[in-house]
Amino acid sequence: MNTFGRNFRISVFGESHGESVGVLIDGCPAGIELSEKDFLPDLQKRQSGAEGTTPRKESDIPQIKSGVFKGRTSGSPILIEFINGDKKSDDYEQFRTIPRPGQVDFVAAAKYKGFNDYRGGGHFSARITIGIVAAGVVAKKILNNVEFKTRIIEIGGTSDFQDNLKKAVSEGDTLGGVIECSIYNLPVGLGEPYFDSVESVISHALFSIPSVKAVEFGEGFRSAKMKGSEYNDTLLDLTGRTVTNNCGGITGGLSNGNQMIFRAALRPPSSISKQQKSINLKTGEKEDLTIKGRHDVCPALRAQVIIEAAAAVAVCDLFLTGKTVEHK
Repeated sequence: MNTFGRNFRISVFGESHGESVGVLIDGCPAGIELSEKDFLPDLQKRQSGAEGTTPRKESDIPQIKSGVFKGRTSGSPILIEFINGDKKSDDYEQFRTIPRPGQVDFVAAAKYKGFNDYRGGGHFSARITIGIVAAGVVAKKILNNVEFKTRIIEIGGTSDFQDNLKKAVSEGDTLGGVIECSIYNLPVGLGEPYFDSVESVISHALFSIPSVKAVEFGEGFRSAKMKGSEYNDTLLDLTGRTVTNNCGGITGGLSNGNQMIFRAALRPPSSISKQQKSINLKTGEKEDLTIKGRHDVCPALRAQVIIEAAAAVAVCDLFLTGKTVEHK
């Protein structure tokens, strides 16, 4: 559904062109300093403005509606809301009849029998990920010294992607990308067998992000081509440090004391300016479709902080499930 986590639970709400979007966070310990300004650095990373990102401009000012009293978390659910302002809903009216290839228009209408909010993708829109980013800010505060670092390692199949982006923009096309995330200072033994292994929980959170189609930890798919003598990470000391880190900081579904590292692959956005073919749902006939509206050329350009936030939420839930976290 729209809720993730067992002990650190987040529920996202809203639609792309609705009145507001946001997140409800339950399970946050009391006494943590929290204010609207704490969210601004991560929210800024998610905003558009750079070449290849959507022209849609939202202020994205967080409004904390509950769960914070006198500047500290109170232990009750935290509701954070963001008002939608820059909306152009008329651009999406045609997709009720002629769905966009690769988009959610057709399947959402079928699932909800046409009652779904189709404007801007409705509740399926990447606009909803702002709630995940906000929850990630709270999660990172709970986790104290756990550090997250993300970077784009390729767009359109190359690490030198600026020319690719410019070409895609000029051609009215889109590109996919790969984002790498590293997590530092995790203890040994984080994770819960069997279905709440570290990989399982983080992957669950990551696949909630629109456009994410693949996730790998450590050497990932490359490990299938390696011998055990090549893959095995030899222990160096009692902290769990190893000579290599082919397993990406996870052994048997549990964190092993090394840097945790994973990569997420994001597909190219479906909304392209090039003319495409689709089906008219009223007539059943094939029709040409030209998509209007404001869309990102590559999701990876704004998704680094979203990937980081989803990982932080997952790790925070594992922390609160498996141990007591002390916070000064």
